[in-house]
Amino acid sequence: MTERRPVEFCSDSEDLFGDYDSILEGGSLLAKLDDAGKNERQRAANHLDSLTDSIMDEFREEPFEGLPASQLQFQQHFTEEAKRSRQVNENQTSTPRQSVTRMAEARIETNRGGDGRRSCGVRRSMADLLKKTMLENAAAAPVKVSRTAELKEAVVSEEISVALQAMETISPETTDLGPFFGLPSKVKELMHKLRGIQNLYEWQETCLSLDCVQQRKNLIYSLPTSGGKTLVAEILILKELLCRKKDCLLVLPYISLVQEKVRGLASFGLELDFMVEEYAGSKGKFPPVKRRNNRSLYVATIEKAHSLVNSLIETSRLENLGLVVVDELHMLGDGSRGAVIEMTLSKVQYMSKTTQIIGMSATLGNIKDLQTFLKAENYTNDFRPVQLREYVKLSDSIYEVDPKEENCFTFSRVLNFKYSSAMQKVDPDHVIALVTEVIPTHSCLVFCPTKKNCENVAGMICRYLREEFLKHRENEKAILLQELRDSGNGSVCPVLRRTVPYGVAYHHSGLTSEERKLVEEAYSSGVLCLLTCTSTLAAGVNLPARRVILRSPYVATDFLKRSQYKQMVGRAGRAGIDSVGESILILQEKDKLMAKELVCAPMENCYSNLMHDEGKGMLSLILSLIGLNISTSLQQIQEFLSGTLLFVQQKQLCVEKSLQDVTLQCVDMLKEKDLITIKVTGCNSPELQITRLGRAAYKGSVDLTYCDTLYKDLSKGLEGLLLNSYLHLVYLVTPYDLIPQCNPDWMVYFRQFTLLSAAEQKMSAAIGVPESFVARKAAGQTVKKTVNLGVVRRMYLALVLFSLLKETSVWSVAERFQLSRGFLQTLLNSASAFCSCVLHFTEELEEFWPFKALLTELTRRLTYCVKAELIPLMEVSGVMEVSHTRHVWMFMLCGQKF
Repeated sequence: MTERRPVEFCSDSEDLFGDYDSILEGGSLLAKLDDAGKNERQRAANHLDSLTDSIMDEFREEPFEGLPASQLQFQQHFTEEAKRSRQVNENQTSTPRQSVTRMAEARIETNRGGDGRRSCGVRRSMADLLKKTMLENAAAAPVKVSRTAELKEAVVSEEISVALQAMETISPETTDLGPFFGLPSKVKELMHKLRGIQNLYEWQETCLSLDCVQQRKNLIYSLPTSGGKTLVAEILILKELLCRKKDCLLVLPYISLVQEKVRGLASFGLELDFMVEEYAGSKGKFPPVKRRNNRSLYVATIEKAHSLVNSLIETSRLENLGLVVVDELHMLGDGSRGAVIEMTLSKVQYMSKTTQIIGMSATLGNIKDLQTFLKAENYTNDFRPVQLREYVKLSDSIYEVDPKEENCFTFSRVLNFKYSSAMQKVDPDHVIALVTEVIPTHSCLVFCPTKKNCENVAGMICRYLREEFLKHRENEKAILLQELRDSGNGSVCPVLRRTVPYGVAYHHSGLTSEERKLVEEAYSSGVLCLLTCTSTLAAGVNLPARRVILRSPYVATDFLKRSQYKQMVGRAGRAGIDSVGESILILQEKDKLMAKELVCAPMENCYSNLMHDEGKGMLSLILSLIGLNISTSLQQIQEFLSGTLLFVQQKQLCVEKSLQDVTLQCVDMLKEKDLITIKVTGCNSPELQITRLGRAAYKGSVDLTYCDTLYKDLSKGLEGLLLNSYLHLVYLVTPYDLIPQCNPDWMVYFRQFTLLSAAEQKMSAAIGVPESFVARKAAGQTVKKTVNLGVVRRMYLALVLFSLLKETSVWSVAERFQLSRGFLQTLLNSASAFCSCVLHFTEELEEFWPFKALLTELTRRLTYCVKAELIPLMEVSGVMEVSHTRHVWMFMLCGQKF
């Protein structure tokens, strides 16, 4: 039994309102009442016969919305007495003093407890009287109808009042605030102003008018790339935010897409009064900030969306999430990331019956499985704003793709482009001929199998372009080069320096985010007319072209999937600019048969990935179900799993073992890893409980493969944590999954190791990387001593991150470690995200309390990778680029000097 705390009462002599007047200043009600009391005493002393109307009018006209209920009761009584007095003498210019005086005296006698004694010389002021009345009525029941609510309602604008009345007369599911699909006309105006959209396509209007959409049922809709799917989702999101006053979650596959969408929707948020919050990398608060008035749109990556839903379930706030929109829903079949999408949607469906799910997907062969999983309707359309014509190139001939034909290919034309013998050797696939048919007046994308091939093809094309290309938009290209130079602190990629003057650039993950953004903007505005790119551009930002050329039917060494092919060719044709879009797939004779299957085969199927990689997804799902108290027994877990895509497809996927056997096996594995315990409770089924380590793992979204390793590394780190340098902390948050991609240059490794301080070298030796080992490897000698190579590689990556944190240029670090700029950025983004995960991991384990403050600051440093004094500028609302922030900082320093 907990001891009850005694209730404290205020003393009778305590003046709770001594400072009331000072808070409200001289214009307050009490100040005016006190003045009136003084006037009353002065008139009584001077034997005046009347009280002027002006003072009583001042009382009558004063707004009392800020008063408590007890004061309102007194004021209402006083006002009613005054009204009755005025009604008797409504034709007179002043109010007789006798009646008012008698009422005031009677009130004073009553409040004095009926002692019958009245001092003629001393009269309590009306303010004192009101204070005493408020004290006596402190325990009185509040007025049933709040005067505050009435006054606030009276000042609501006319437009909102009409909207609220409409909302009261119809059900929440069909709330209608205006003519634009239930949204105010202001939304349509913003669409025109910010996006240049005046009218919707016919399919978009049809989709938004579907019965299932009006009734807020789940929906999956499938259209070709560039068909305008995203706009429908955005209108539904705005309707949920503005009409139903519910939060929304938009799930996108890549960080770059999240950042682009946050920038694109920020203006709508400002105009329509809702928050747009970014959940990507290390950004995003769990649980999200709870706002009373403003609703929020969470724009999140797949992994962050899962963590966000977990936090909302844990705080019982999932019901506030009215809509979840998933872009690229077909990524359910994409390995571990597909498993995370499935976990997220399954939890939303199981825990909230009012949250609507909208999925945007490529056309799939087994879309009915996804419909069953999400209990959703399906809308499919083959609409494209611009007609697409698909071609393949064999030798010097072009064939049009026609699935109706037996051979799939129909002859179209022969390339008529005069090649010299030198050009024929350099460009046997006639890429130069194909691109010069459209550029520079139209745009062109050339998809290449590797990053290096992108750069080589861009350089090759520019060597054979005519000088006229240099004069096309020459000034804008010069400005672009200068901006690229500024973003690199004076350095610019030699390939881009050579190709940009011709209006050509490459686009792949080797570019920094600033370079990539500049290239994309220049291409969208027409300054650049040709991009050589990898397949990631097709799944990323929307950069359409008049012609799309696929340099090869391979991505690296893997043959293209049909979904990848459709995404690439779908970029052909720019709505509102081109009347037709063209795609050309360059083939070798050996690939002809496989290419026929690629372009003419039916769409691929999408399958659950909870069992991917030895059931990692299933293990993570069951652990989080137990940790969130969604399911605490085997029976409850089975009940939850019946709502997953895996359950729908168990006949195809659970061949060797039944789903029930798989579940039992996963529970046993979690118990062996000490992530859960099994508590036997009498006749009932065993109760599953999460351990502290298990809670830390699911709260930090830590891969269960590395959970034990992370715990051991952090525990060992506490024994001799190096605090005068970031190196030790950086090592502890270097992502484990990047270790296999690291192949150290041992001479570089040794050179950087020798630059470390004595304390840093000692720390390195303590974790298992002694200087002697690195020196022997650099000298090419064999090492007899057993050393964990995973730790050695991780330390190498930590040195790279450590160099970046010292605010050295990305260019110089990339050159020093012989790594691409893009890899450095990937490493930095992964490290900042993993640092955030480790922070949440340590928050659940008391023994790791020292890491909480240290990792909070390190997360910010890794996120922005600038000096500590620049971080506040980087955190300013609105995306600030690093180079711009440095310029602002230098300007501020100059301002201080002057």
